[in-house]
Amino acid sequence: MNSVKLQVKTNSKNYPIIIGKNIIGKLPKFLSENNLNFFKCLIIVDSNIPKKLVKNLSSSLLNKRITIHYFKANEKNKSQKSVDKILSILLKKNFNRNDCLISIGGGITGDVSGFAASIFKRGLTFVNVPTTLLSQVDSSIGGKTGVNTSYGKNLIGSFYQPDLVISDINFLKSLPRREIICGYGEILKHSLIADKKFFSFLDKNRSKILNLENTHIIKAIYKSCLIKKKIVESDEKESSLRKILNFGHTFAHAYEATLNYSKKLNHGEAVILGIRIASKFSLSNKLLSINEFKLIETHINKLNFNKEKLFSKKNTNTILSFMTKDKKNISKKINLILLKKIGSASYDFQFTKEKIRSFLMKELNK
Repeated sequence: MNSVKLQVKTNSKNYPIIIGKNIIGKLPKFLSENNLNFFKCLIIVDSNIPKKLVKNLSSSLLNKRITIHYFKANEKNKSQKSVDKILSILLKKNFNRNDCLISIGGGITGDVSGFAASIFKRGLTFVNVPTTLLSQVDSSIGGKTGVNTSYGKNLIGSFYQPDLVISDINFLKSLPRREIICGYGEILKHSLIADKKFFSFLDKNRSKILNLENTHIIKAIYKSCLIKKKIVESDEKESSLRKILNFGHTFAHAYEATLNYSKKLNHGEAVILGIRIASKFSLSNKLLSINEFKLIETHINKLNFNKEKLFSKKNTNTILSFMTKDKKNISKKINLILLKKIGSASYDFQFTKEKIRSFLMKELNK
């Protein structure tokens, strides 16, 4: 299995996701096949990306006027200031709407680059080359872009679908295992909200996926993208069904903000924590059975993942404060996505701060 392709069809834009090994060198072919013609190109590169891979990509773009901007990707730099730097380059170089912005990096790089592309002259051609497992299975699909503020995560942003997504698994080989596990958390989330058979596949092949064995990692990325593609096509602007993609994220975003986006806990790790506690909350509200909760907990435990000690009861009020600012909330209550069973989630649940506080007080740092 060298490569596979998905076509995402939304109301605003149709675009392909190409997943495979050693495919980044075929970028000119993919651009041509999708009628993406441009003269000038700004490439935003996560500074952690091996320079050789960047050179291979940029050298393939013959007869293009290329500018490369290196970006130090972290949650604190996921800011309007970083977006302004990108906009200044585009303006100084006199880019037009037919020119192109290419993001090479993880979810933070993609979100910042996509947001800049969405607001520059009201829309610039945008190609996303996700280089982390987390971005390949989640953030590069669906058009969510944005930045963080002191009030919380992703509160400023736009929906802006890319024109092309290329996920080359060769980028993953340069990542530490910690980053692979983070991306795996989003793969696990997709199985829990929509496909129990996929969860069973993950349960059986977890080690092979984490070890990046070609056939298994490509299949896991493909299946994960397929689930998100179907949900996004059904609800592009997150008015209903798409909300289930936030399973575990209301807790996760609050955890990240509580630690001031510290390196002690990155986004994928926060999502795994969020999945665990949202599953436990589903159980405590008599939605999820004890047997299925144990399947989820056992699966997470086998990841040798232990970040719960970062939080204790004293963090409860801070976590709650950030949860109340979550963009899914439409009243004084907190909206949560919960599991009814493995493969089925619902977004219709709202709870008072007091109920969630009581639950957190029992669960934090047991």
